[in-house]
Amino acid sequence: MKTTLILCAILTTAFSIAADPAPKPYPLTTCIISGEKLGTMGKPPVLVVDGQEIQFCCKSCIKDFNKDPQKYLKEIAEKAKP
Repeated sequence: MKTTLILCAILTTAFSIAADPAPKPYPLTTCIISGEKLGTMGKPPVLVVDGQEIQFCCKSCIKDFNKDPQKYLKEIAEKAKP
């Protein structure tokens, strides 16, 4: 019985991960935190938050983003508008 429950939990997790839609691509060419051009410090670190991909110039910017992610998600959406 315990094995069956574990197997069900694993399958449920696998299907929920597979069902997640692809995140919206990051629309900017600069880091939302520092304003630095992406790629100037190596491969940009990437996070996906609320279905939005976010790219950063470096890992330290992720810490600043995590202090107020909704603020930055709103800023990304505003800057992405034509």
